[in-house]
Amino acid sequence: MKVEELLINGAREFGIELTRHQIELFLDYLDNIKFWNKKINLTGTKDEHQVVINHFLDSISIFPFISENSKLLDIGSGAGFPGIPLKIVMPSLEVTLLDSVEKKVFFMREVIRRLELRKTQAIWGRAEDIGNGVARGYFDFVVSRAVGKVEKLLELGIPYLGEGGKIVLMRGKGGLGEWDQIKYKATQKFKLLESKEFSLPFEKHQRVILIVSSLK
Repeated sequence: MKVEELLINGAREFGIELTRHQIELFLDYLDNIKFWNKKINLTGTKDEHQVVINHFLDSISIFPFISENSKLLDIGSGAGFPGIPLKIVMPSLEVTLLDSVEKKVFFMREVIRRLELRKTQAIWGRAEDIGNGVARGYFDFVVSRAVGKVEKLLELGIPYLGEGGKIVLMRGKGGLGEWDQIKYKATQKFKLLESKEFSLPFEKHQRVILIVSSLK
């Protein structure tokens, strides 16, 4: 199956009908990843089909849980996942991408420039650093994809949430087990609003999405 067909058919499984412009943005993004991967390690896979499935489609899997016109912080963005794919399918989002690896931030800034993504910025820093330049108490959604431990990510995410904000954690097949291990301690501060188990389109890789709110 061609890359474009993977994008179109995979996005439909999450309720997204991609426009021609959005497809072109994804293809441009993919070209940038392939070019930069020759210089720095952006993704573990160099195969473009796997980049589309395991990164682009995985990123937009949380589309049903994100509201239009929201402010979203992506902690540990790496090569821009899930923040940039979400921005492509939801142009109304205000997106802040945060990563501690300077080269990856340079890459994300180049993608933002090339794709002309408005209301999108990439910041070099760590979530735990007070002076990282990211606004506290501001975001509707704090998202993180397959990095760190659940308990640590929840603690890191809280300061950035505005009133009624939610933390969205994108985990592997053991995601619910990770929550079960910490829930007795975590439920003093957090509430699991929703969870979803699913397999990626065209793959058997299982994923879990955890939607969490703060009780503070």
